[in-house]
Amino acid sequence: MKGIVSKSTGSWYKVLLGSNGNEIDARLRGKIRTLELKSTNPVVVGDEVILDFVDEEYTIKEICDRENCIVRKSNKLSKQFQIIAANIDHAFLIASPANPHTPQGFIDRFLATAEAYHISVSILLNKSDLDSKKANKHREELLNLYPNISYPTHNVSFFDEQDIKVIKNLVAEKCVLLAGNSGVGKSTLINALVPHSNQKVSEVSKSYHKGRHTTTFAQMFVGENGCRIIDTPGIKDFGIVNIETHQVSHFFPEMRDLLSQCKFSNCLHTEEPQCRIREAVESGEISVTRYVSYLGILEELS
Repeated sequence: MKGIVSKSTGSWYKVLLGSNGNEIDARLRGKIRTLELKSTNPVVVGDEVILDFVDEEYTIKEICDRENCIVRKSNKLSKQFQIIAANIDHAFLIASPANPHTPQGFIDRFLATAEAYHISVSILLNKSDLDSKKANKHREELLNLYPNISYPTHNVSFFDEQDIKVIKNLVAEKCVLLAGNSGVGKSTLINALVPHSNQKVSEVSKSYHKGRHTTTFAQMFVGENGCRIIDTPGIKDFGIVNIETHQVSHFFPEMRDLLSQCKFSNCLHTEEPQCRIREAVESGEISVTRYVSYLGILEELS
């Protein structure tokens, strides 16, 4: 019997059976749990698994091969990374121009990670109703930057019925992952897309203009239009893992198209002579802020 993991709470897992949203509880077999893995979690939301039913209890006996996954750095020193979710058709990175402000560095690290694991991404720029000098400036910068480097960017409000209708069409019949800093509106969007989910929503801290964590585990919800929505915990930072420094530029689409024009095939685009990437930054072909994000990832990896 096959199923799809919809929630992990330790040694027990919620598993979806069929497309109607029916869930069962299942344990992980010991021999899988003790495998030598570099990740902190052997089974993740989105995994397709093979189940046994013995002594009136479901057990996960096998994890099917993953099409892809998305990862972040683990807080546990003994492990290298944490897999957030697997088998994702598309990811929506939710950003906010203010209250809280989503830093471009966070956006670029997530996009590079998604590129590395072959996951397409769209940006949902929430809170289109915010009208302040700071919000308008950041919103304009993001809307001018990302659509020009192949990332669809939607200026929306999760309280606007027409915007929610557009998003419902975008997620129909797909397994989609929602990611973003705390407070950007993930839980609000989940409630709009899957009304029976009853996700807890908290106000943004007035003192620090940061979101409060309302999601503690990754979890999958099944919508009426055939979508499967994976909600992720609010993440302060995405760390790039399992990537070599010479690979990073391949995960920036605007750099990838120019790499063959550098003099050296192993160019890191920092101080090498006749570097086409640095020339493009100087001429304005590549955004300075994106290049700064690229350098930040290099520094992090080294």
